[in-house]
Amino acid sequence: MVKLGINIPNFATAPREMRDWVRFTQEHGFTLAMISDHVAVTPQVADLYPPPFYDPFTTLGWMAGYADGLELGTTVTILPYRHPLLTASMAAALHDFTDGGFILGVAAGWAADEFAALGLDFGARGRMSEEYVAAIRAALRQEVASVAGEFVEYENVATGPERHTPIWIGGTAPAVIRRAVAHGDAWHPNNARLEWLREVGLPAAKGVAFCPRMRARVGGHDPSPERAPGTGSLDQVTADFQALIEMGAEYVVLDTNPDDPRDRLPAAEDRHNLAALAKRLLS
Repeated sequence: MVKLGINIPNFATAPREMRDWVRFTQEHGFTLAMISDHVAVTPQVADLYPPPFYDPFTTLGWMAGYADGLELGTTVTILPYRHPLLTASMAAALHDFTDGGFILGVAAGWAADEFAALGLDFGARGRMSEEYVAAIRAALRQEVASVAGEFVEYENVATGPERHTPIWIGGTAPAVIRRAVAHGDAWHPNNARLEWLREVGLPAAKGVAFCPRMRARVGGHDPSPERAPGTGSLDQVTADFQALIEMGAEYVVLDTNPDDPRDRLPAAEDRHNLAALAKRLLS
């Protein structure tokens, strides 16, 4: 059976609200709680994700103390923002703190002004991500790791014991899908069109698990042929998620976050809609 997850907002919120989300996730049959990543809330980032923005690794470590039995993960952490040994070390700790229930979702990033604030080359993010995810995988899978690359170099760093933390690679670009096949345990596309997934994405991602994330915005019936997947009436949104399941998704992450923060609903309304979706999808 498919496992359902929720993308919990870790921005423009308070810790007690995140606690309420974790309790809701546990109580309504969801398997996984995930949160996202930004380091510098630059104007480009703040337009979509207003501050405060809580660091995903710190926040998940805090959540692990009271999310007993719940899988936790990142959707997604941005690979170039942290040295791969640091990311691997934090992922290994969360793996242990959750009894193996941590999922490391990663991506190359999109916010050019955030890269500039961190002193990183936005144009090199693809090459950095390729090198970093391979280094992180080696550090998690090996007792001792060495890398001699374009961006990082180290030798005989003790990284064990071996941990098989799942690595989900997010994005829909052709290079990202190739990266998922080469270095990932799952491909983790976000808000992709269903037809594109069937006809283009999934054939290209053959060989790794399919673990998509999609918006879950329940409202009135939307008759438009351009309706975004995961939006519309409860029947329409349920059908969209059921289509992902029928495509072979092992996990599906439901995301109530809108494209514009001004369109956010009260958390209680989001949870009401997610409970209705979970009842249908898990029955």
